[in-house]
This record gives sequence, C-alpha cells and structure tokens, in this order.
Amino acid sequence: MNKKICLISFDNWQYDKYIIKSLQHKNIDAYHINLGSYKHANLLSRVINSFSKIFLRINLKTKKKQEHILAELQKNGMHDIILVINPDVIELAYHQQIKQHTKKYIAYLYDSLHRCPVDHLLKADLFDEIYSFDEEDAKANNFTKMNNYIYFDKQEIPAEKPKYKAITVSSFDKRFPVYNAIANQLEKMQYPFNFIFVSHNMRFKKLKFNSKAAADLKTNKLLKFQSKKIRLKQLLKLYAEAEVIFDIVQNRQTGLSFRVFEAMGMQKKLITDNKSITKYPFYNPQNILIVDRDNPVIEKDFLETPYQPIPYEIYNQYTIDTWVNKIFKL
Repeated sequence: MNKKICLISFDNWQYDKYIIKSLQHKNIDAYHINLGSYKHANLLSRVINSFSKIFLRINLKTKKKQEHILAELQKNGMHDIILVINPDVIELAYHQQIKQHTKKYIAYLYDSLHRCPVDHLLKADLFDEIYSFDEEDAKANNFTKMNNYIYFDKQEIPAEKPKYKAITVSSFDKRFPVYNAIANQLEKMQYPFNFIFVSHNMRFKKLKFNSKAAADLKTNKLLKFQSKKIRLKQLLKLYAEAEVIFDIVQNRQTGLSFRVFEAMGMQKKLITDNKSITKYPFYNPQNILIVDRDNPVIEKDFLETPYQPIPYEIYNQYTIDTWVNKIFKL
C-alpha cells in the first residue's frame, strides 16, 4: 500500500508544490494544504476580520486557516507522514491536533530561527524530526541539516550572451543599501544589470529609506521597484536574461537560500555574501564570488570568465528528487 503524505505550508513563492509533484511522480499518495491560497469566504467575512484585528487584536482568518487544516486532514484519514514547512505560522494547540492525524510528524525550516523563532514548539516536543536549512541553527538545536533544492530541470548554458550581466530580485528590506552600492559599481564598469525590488507597500518603504539615507546612499536611478509579486515562472525567465545572479542574505543566516540552487539549475554565476557556501562540494571560485556586505567589491575578472559546469554526481545531490528521498526516507 502506498504511503499517504501531507505537506502543510504557507507557500507564498510556490516552491512547495514541487515537493508534491516529486512525491506523486514516485506514485505516493501526496497532497498539499497551502495556507497561502486560503481566502475569505466573502466580503462580509473580510470586513468582520478587519474589525476583529483592529478592535480585538484577533486575526480570525488565521484561526480559520488552522481550522481548515484540521478539516482537510479529517477528510483524508490517518497519514504516514505530515510535513510542516516553517511551523511557526501555526499555533501550538493546532499542531497538537494535527499530530493526531499522522504516524510521523516532521518539520522543515527554510528560514533562520532569528527570523522565525519556534521555541514555543520545541518545548512541546511536537516533532519526530526537525530539518533546518541553517547550519548554525541545526548545530545549536540538534536539528537535521537539510538544504533547499533545485526545483526545475537543469537549463542549458546559452550560446549567446544574455541581455544583462547581472540580476537580482529581492524584497525591499535592510539589504537594499548593499544592492544599491553594488549597482553603482556595475554602472561605473558599464555592465548592464537588472535589479528588481518588490514590496506590497513599496511607496512607504522607499520614502522611509530616502528619509534616513545619507547623501552618498542615494538610490541608483537604474534600479526597479514594484508592488506586484513575481511568480516563479517569471523569475526563471528573468534569470535567463542575465549571466550572474546576486544573493545578499538576511542577517544571521548561514543556510543557503533558493537563489543558490536557482543559479545552479540555470548554470549561472553567483555573487553572495554568505561565506558558509565555501563548505559545499559545488563551491568553485570561478562560479561563485563572495563579497563583504559592508564593503562589497565586484571583481571584473570574475564577471568576464566563463561558468564551469558542476559535475553530475555533485549536482544531483541538490535536486528536488534527492531532497524528497532524504526528507521522507524513501
């Protein structure tokens, strides 16, 4: 009899659906409860929730999302494994009820504990196993270290040079001054680049940044800003238009972001400030340049040398199928 596996996550970026596709390809009974796709039933529900958040400081939508999880699990009976990605979005009481629907309850953290703490869940001894993408978090808490994954088929290296030398697609946050400084360097070196920053409240964030920025931190005029979210298919098309992908990580992060694996799958060079990347078998200084976020220096020689393909036996360690096999012990 096939295993029954459920994935619960807040899949804002649409990465997690590839886990389900991989499981189903292996003939496993797998389905996804995506909290990110849950919507209010109607306008009245939305209005009531708004009043509740303002006057009672209670988000009714969050409660309904968690009740939705239990209703879906109830319909599907007992599970062999339930995986929750970033379990901090679910309250402890609901976790305890979710656990009753499975033989094995596991969690995967692809944010650092600094950004998404789970202390309240660790004390409850909920999970049979916890995986973390962050090396330091894994060591400090006895988690199982697990990287993110390449979620698409390897892309060919284009015969012609792409439109841009470099690209990044990033949230507009504390990393912006670093990207701004890098953009100024690329402009001086006359390299075309495509740096896109996304935030649902972009106008406010830009105004806040400009009000605090010193004179030498004025926003580069070639940078792009938008409020509309970029979907994965569009993201990969954007990456295809550049030779190098930039990845400035969040503070206190030692795990590898999805940018690293997207660069591998696209066979693109990578520039990052994540020094821990040197410990991985795919690290090649001709493909990956490490910069200091306080003083990022972009080396022209790095930008001009060709990408060196990663050997298959190393590349294969980071595919979605390998990830699924390890997480679910298939």
